[in-house]
Amino acid sequence: MEIGIHSFASAMYGSNELSSVDAMEQLLDRIVRADEAGLDVFGIGEHHKKEFLDAVPSVILAAAAARTKKIKLVSAVTVLSTSDPVRVFQQFATLDIISKGRAGIIAGRGSATEAFPLFGYNLSDYDALFEEKLKLLLQVRDEEFVTWSGKFRPALRNQPVYPRPLQAKLPVWVGAGGSPESFVRAGRLGLPLMVAVIGGETASFAPLIDLYRRAGKEAGFSPDQLKVGLHSPGYVGETDESAIADYFPGYRESWSKIGRERGWPPVTRTQFDAMVAPKGVLVVGGPETVVAKLQRHSKALGGIDLFSFQMDIAGLTHEQLMRSIELIGSKVIPQINQS
Repeated sequence: MEIGIHSFASAMYGSNELSSVDAMEQLLDRIVRADEAGLDVFGIGEHHKKEFLDAVPSVILAAAAARTKKIKLVSAVTVLSTSDPVRVFQQFATLDIISKGRAGIIAGRGSATEAFPLFGYNLSDYDALFEEKLKLLLQVRDEEFVTWSGKFRPALRNQPVYPRPLQAKLPVWVGAGGSPESFVRAGRLGLPLMVAVIGGETASFAPLIDLYRRAGKEAGFSPDQLKVGLHSPGYVGETDESAIADYFPGYRESWSKIGRERGWPPVTRTQFDAMVAPKGVLVVGGPETVVAKLQRHSKALGGIDLFSFQMDIAGLTHEQLMRSIELIGSKVIPQINQS
């Protein structure tokens, strides 16, 4: 199992707001630390809100590529429904060249919808936009000269697309939440799947993972092509008690704010404790507890190939995040590799 971090480039630490310059510099320092600590992947999301700096993830990842050596650098996710797939491919092909073959794309429809009015798209086309643009992205990835036509973008007629990435086939994952259609689509295309699980119990997603694997098998893809990644909120502290004490106040504040925007009730301590419990989604605790939970999640889902922590929207300080990255590299990954 590979282990990584996905970030929204938050400029907020609880009630303390950083300048954009300071927040970005600290984020890049954390990516460097993750590389040095032996983490496998660092992903940058895409949002178009004041509190996040990830509107153009490829630029952040390119800056990180110049300062790192081994860690894979991916989008998490690219909101493909409101993007031009040709430009997305060009951006990440360029990143692949800069990073010497470490770039990847996780493409999704976007659970936050602010990009639709910003770029002039209609939410009623939410799924149709993604399906069409994903097919174009894959065609541009696989063919240097592209002939294509669709509903939402001007046609291409034997049009060359450059630059080409260093990797023979730029990795493209599909990001999914809880929509069965998303799981089936990824399986039918034989694309690796990144599942965002942010509430409840992780095991409840097993039927959707089974749906993905079954669709992929029926489409003729082998099990090794049908990779599964899991993305969940989490944090590794020195002990269970210290991790929870660090994490809960900011988690409650941040997720209650998100809940107000989406019509969810405020986070309670009882709900938090249930999600920190062995079957709950939050991967929060000391190294041994986190390892046991990741192993339990993997077993419940029939095996996972990648787990990514979402740590930077829980009011944690830069110093706490840096120490957690060190613990993931020195304590969690070695135990996962031995299991």
